[in-house]
Amino acid sequence: MPSLTDGQIQKLEKTACEVRQDIIKMLLAANSGHSAGPLGSADIFVSLYFAVMNIDPKKPDWPDRDRLVVSAGHYAPVYYAAMAHRGYFPKAELTTLRKINSRLQGHPHNETLPGIDNSSGPLGQGISQAVGIALAGKIDKKRYHTYCFMGDGEQDEGQVWEAVMFAGKNKLNNLINIIDRNNIQIDGFTEDVMPLEPLKDKYESFGWHVIDVDGNNVCEIIDACNKAKAINEKPTVLICHTIPGKGVEFMEEKFEWHGVPPNPEQAKDALHQLRTLGGRIRGEHE
Repeated sequence: MPSLTDGQIQKLEKTACEVRQDIIKMLLAANSGHSAGPLGSADIFVSLYFAVMNIDPKKPDWPDRDRLVVSAGHYAPVYYAAMAHRGYFPKAELTTLRKINSRLQGHPHNETLPGIDNSSGPLGQGISQAVGIALAGKIDKKRYHTYCFMGDGEQDEGQVWEAVMFAGKNKLNNLINIIDRNNIQIDGFTEDVMPLEPLKDKYESFGWHVIDVDGNNVCEIIDACNKAKAINEKPTVLICHTIPGKGVEFMEEKFEWHGVPPNPEQAKDALHQLRTLGGRIRGEHE
């Protein structure tokens, strides 16, 4: 893929900033949901939906589309916001998050909203689903790629490593795992709760190609995905180092914001910060 122009980079960064604003509005309207992880991973989801995945919002069930398995279902706010901006459904629907009869359930449901490839909620299971989809693609001689998005806290689950071992053994080079390495989970910092390091070495020992990525840099994310697609002999995992709560100073790097929505005053402050950030993005590229 050719290098991104300044204009393309600005558009992606601007979209990520708008997605973050939508996340705050959604959480405020729901008075429920997760703040830190969704804010921190907005650059990842925008990169996937606008520059990496081969998809068509007008044909969400297109058989040859790339698949995205979101294992960490509590990231639903950023998932939905990115989908809405890409044109899967109206942005006005975003504020129905977690409401009765809404298509935007607290955890994604693939029979409720077109464009959702898997239902999720129980952590650690998405990678097994993604492995199955990737293996099916191999058997059917399809050219699509399967992306799996996971939180780093999910790596505590034993099922993850069974799936990782299977993927390495079967050389599923059409599988790209993306880990949001934000170093927090609901009870604290990952290295205090259950140390994950050396995470890169662990994946490599299971037969995976590993790329460390700045998960808040759209250029690095897109470049890493393109490199992953060029690996022919093994699956690839992107360890995306992100700042939880990215863009909202009082949330950044605080595990306490893992599963807490902002109150009205906090939301007002957060939106002000994000709008200011959006203005700086425009200025940097002018």
